[in-house]
Amino acid sequence: MSKLWDYTRISVTQNSLQELRAIWDHWNDETKQLFNSSYGDLPYLLNIKIDERLFWAFVQYWNPAYSCFTFGRVDLVPTIEEYTALLRCPKIQVHKVYSRAVNVPTFMKKLMNITGMGEQWVTARIKQKGESRCIPWKSLQELILAHLDARKKVDVFALSIYGLVTFPKALGHVDEAASDLFDRLEKRVTPVPAILAETFRSLNACRRTGEGRFIGCAQLLLAWFHSHFWKVDKVSYRVFFGNYSPLKEIAATPRRDDISKEKWLAILQNLYEEDIEWRAPWLLPNEVLYRCDNFDWVPLLGIWGAVGYAPLMVLRQYRSR
Repeated sequence: MSKLWDYTRISVTQNSLQELRAIWDHWNDETKQLFNSSYGDLPYLLNIKIDERLFWAFVQYWNPAYSCFTFGRVDLVPTIEEYTALLRCPKIQVHKVYSRAVNVPTFMKKLMNITGMGEQWVTARIKQKGESRCIPWKSLQELILAHLDARKKVDVFALSIYGLVTFPKALGHVDEAASDLFDRLEKRVTPVPAILAETFRSLNACRRTGEGRFIGCAQLLLAWFHSHFWKVDKVSYRVFFGNYSPLKEIAATPRRDDISKEKWLAILQNLYEEDIEWRAPWLLPNEVLYRCDNFDWVPLLGIWGAVGYAPLMVLRQYRSR
């Protein structure tokens, strides 16, 4: 017998991303290339519209016991390989995973390192939001617009995306935990397991309590969803090009946003295997992580906690035995 609530009253309240989009659109190609070479396709997340009715509907089918979505007769879960392909960051090393260091630099030191600003500037802008320390987005926005160092300008913009889009816990602010992950990116660790971990943890928390605000990356989860639920006749040859960006293509694809919650529930409840695009059309064959040592699961370390990851039962997404 399921102990889950019949319906989860989930909120997907997001930060306003208009100012971030305006900054990105204003940059020249050289600055954008500098960003992409270090942080991949993160800016395309800014253009993915959140369909709250669709999001509400498919969250109802999240199964915390198995950490996967169960739509009727179909089990699906976002995987590390898929999120890595979507974010397409050239500098990360997929085998170097983020974990919180034993001797973590202070929030002030991390911000000084990332922004290039002095202790006085940073100290004056650190705020307390609930149990967490944060820096307001407005302070980072002013710095991006005024900074003369192109490298630091790009770094602060990337930190803002991580804090406002990828880990949007404190609205209008960048959380200290997000800055800790960001500070480790210079060591070429992959942020993907942490992003996936906080997605799973937030889904689990909302489903088990029957309510809550989703604080994972809603844009990335929707990009994954759309890649599996709209069948394509053939894979575009562009997927084999080095500069092909699946996230850019997903963000640019127009979608209906007039479907009711009830209609979405009915569509998802009645899915069959033939209705699913099992392998995302932009995912090229590669190694699949599905176990850790002798265990058929993998621990994912997030920025606020950890969660188990067991994609073994949905390896058919890759047409594998």
